[in-house]
Amino acid sequence: MTSNNFRKLSFVLMLSSSLCNNVFAQGKKGDPIEQRVNDLMSKMTLQEKIGQLNQFTSDRTSTGPISANSNKLKDIEAGKVGSMLNVRGSKDTRMVQEAAMRSRLKIPLLFGLDVIHGYRVTFPIPLAEAASWDLDAIEFASRVAGREAAAAGIHWTFAPMVDISRDARWGRVMEGAGEDTYLGSMIAKARVRGFQGKGLGELDAVMACVKHFAAYGAAVAGRDYNTVDMSERHLWEVYLPPFKAALDAGAATFMNSFNDLNGIPATANTYLQRDILKGKWGFKGFVVSDWGSVREMVPHGFAKDNEEAAKYAIKGGSDMDMESYAYVNFLEKLVKNKEVSEDLINDAVRRILTKKFEMGLFDDPYRFSDEKREKKELNSAANKKVALEVAQKSIVLLKNQNQVLPLSKDVKSIALVGPLAKSAEDMKGFWSVVWDNDHLVSLHEGLETKQGKKTQINYAKGCNINDDDKSGFADAVEVARKSDVVVVAVGEAFDMSGEAKSRANIHLPGVQEELIKELKKSGKPVVVLIMAGRPLIFNWTADNADAIMYTWWLGSEAGHAMANVLFGDYNPSGKLPMTFPRSEGQLPIYYNYNNTGRPVINENNIHYRSAYIDSPNSPKYAFGYGLSYTNFAYSNLTLSSKSLNQDGSITVKFTLKNDGKYAGEEVVQLYLRDKVASLVRPVKELKDFTKILLKPGESKEVTFVINKEKLSFYNKNLDWVAEPGDFDLMIGTSSDNIKLKDTFQLLD
Repeated sequence: MTSNNFRKLSFVLMLSSSLCNNVFAQGKKGDPIEQRVNDLMSKMTLQEKIGQLNQFTSDRTSTGPISANSNKLKDIEAGKVGSMLNVRGSKDTRMVQEAAMRSRLKIPLLFGLDVIHGYRVTFPIPLAEAASWDLDAIEFASRVAGREAAAAGIHWTFAPMVDISRDARWGRVMEGAGEDTYLGSMIAKARVRGFQGKGLGELDAVMACVKHFAAYGAAVAGRDYNTVDMSERHLWEVYLPPFKAALDAGAATFMNSFNDLNGIPATANTYLQRDILKGKWGFKGFVVSDWGSVREMVPHGFAKDNEEAAKYAIKGGSDMDMESYAYVNFLEKLVKNKEVSEDLINDAVRRILTKKFEMGLFDDPYRFSDEKREKKELNSAANKKVALEVAQKSIVLLKNQNQVLPLSKDVKSIALVGPLAKSAEDMKGFWSVVWDNDHLVSLHEGLETKQGKKTQINYAKGCNINDDDKSGFADAVEVARKSDVVVVAVGEAFDMSGEAKSRANIHLPGVQEELIKELKKSGKPVVVLIMAGRPLIFNWTADNADAIMYTWWLGSEAGHAMANVLFGDYNPSGKLPMTFPRSEGQLPIYYNYNNTGRPVINENNIHYRSAYIDSPNSPKYAFGYGLSYTNFAYSNLTLSSKSLNQDGSITVKFTLKNDGKYAGEEVVQLYLRDKVASLVRPVKELKDFTKILLKPGESKEVTFVINKEKLSFYNKNLDWVAEPGDFDLMIGTSSDNIKLKDTFQLLD
């Protein structure tokens, strides 16, 4: 045998031996996953098990402070890494996965990425999508994002964020669904279904990761990472339901949060992670820490060092350590010293391996790393069309005095003014995936594309986003005076809301509102578009502008979406998912507050009432608020019965009519109030909603069903109960604009 032939045969034998060892270690394809996991775990050393609990980031991109480590590929080859984040693209994921296939047991890596509102095509920020109140659209946006990410080798997205947030100072409000538990729960389900598609293992699905468990949105003073202090009942009633809804929708993984809850960091919180999530709720997936949150228990003052932090985290129920290096450095020692039971390690490893098997990675580690599929799926015309549709649905019309909008397509000239009028970068919003040479459509481009040579666009920047330079005011006023209508684009830069972007002052930044005041003096109609990641305060503009659209950050197709709404090609249908305050002094502010013994009945008479002496209690814009270019009439409310038994239901019917000139969608909202209970109940609570499209003059009978579930709450013993008594029924177009009312009774 020649030397070359011998080398070839040796290579084949080595490859065959490697494949045989791999199959033996991982069980046979087709065997039950539980059996395959057990077979594999029986071959793993303690060090290899701990490796599965360790997640590193790529040095190329990061979403937090990176720990120095030049040996990541060697660690992967040694079986010391279970997951990588911030590795993306079919080529790069394949390359890194090849390193894992050089490990002894060839256990594939999970690749995770923050796909928060789109992968290659950028969708509106999640808070904007929530403003659509369109669950099908929200699910479809997540479906497209999941498809694109999966085509680029990604297995796992760190979304959705389902934290209830009632304080607009907190920058991460942009990442969630707003202030309401019911709306947030419905959106949580939609996003999980979108990301995970028909199920784990499908080539167009990624694992969802529900975050942040739990109560992160209630950080004191709206300051990111801050402490959270609340009663158990408040936790169960307001903050936990969206997590349970996401779990019920099949969410594969959970992420714990940075905050402490009543003194115990969530990362080590046994009550949250073991008693509730894995115990009472029976969650079978795994929990990943947030970035570095294991080691951050040291500055919390909860653990004296990283070794102790690792012990508390694994005991508390955190299965995978993201970027703390605490598990990989200290768990083996802790087990050998009998400070941590190996049973805890085994449970965490079993949960992680199960997901890898469910994703089909043991049968083909590279099945998601397909360059042909990636090229076909990413940034397709079909995906951009979905982004446009969702962006249009996310816009909220706040004011339309004298029906200034929609603009006539015959308008001769528009003064387009403002620091965000030509901005494309800011349209992506925070927590978007960064791309070289990305094309996001600015408002200016959108208007020019729509109107072409029909309308003269007279542009002036006017001012910057966040400084006191007024030197551009004169040019702005000049273009306003020579134009038929003024469109002003103001708001926040994309990096002014998001993680670590809390703001004590949430007024419209810089001198932007002063610019609007000057433009108003031109005598021309002034239409204001506000682009932001949170509710802002803009009282003068609210009172004096002719029309206001809240456009958030709308993503890739932002400019086209705004132009379509401005000219009436799409009738705005969005409703606010968060209450907009008059001042920061009202924060936190939300519609479903408890009444006091001295409620404010008349804001002009606040003597010895639960009120401010220098401001109304009421918000500037209420939860659920949003206008349309058409008008909707509510009438003919009927209840199938004025009472129901504990196992019964009441059918509610009424007529909704479009009595305006434009086809449009109305978000009909049903609120309930438990008038007298063993605990003080909110003045109203959203319990159902539906979005209905009607042509001009068209009517439709709308039906809701009320049952015990909609009347239940957590009592003082944390029992989920519906107490007999009287209830108010309210149906309206927003939480403060109730059109139809009635009462009914729940019997024993």
